Amino acid sequence: MTKLKLGPIADDTPVKLTVELPAGLHRDLVLYGELLGRSGGQGAVAPQKLVVPMLERFIASDRGFAKARRSISVRGQPNG
Repeated sequence: MTKLKLGPIADDTPVKLTVELPAGLHRDLVLYGELLGRSGGQGAVAPQKLVVPMLERFIASDRGFAKARRSISVRGQPNG
């Protein structure tokens, strides 16, 4: 069999989640979107547009998660 440079391609198909947020958190997301829009000279950013970048930033900054992820990767598990 031919040895290719590329390995398996990860399935990056978006996954749709439906969540219920506490009313206070939703109000904070709406306000955050308004403030972000003002600072960028644009209109308010919808709360649903904030969730993915906020979760990505949270996970990227969690040192405990990064350490655990590396230890899992070392044991032969993918860390994608």
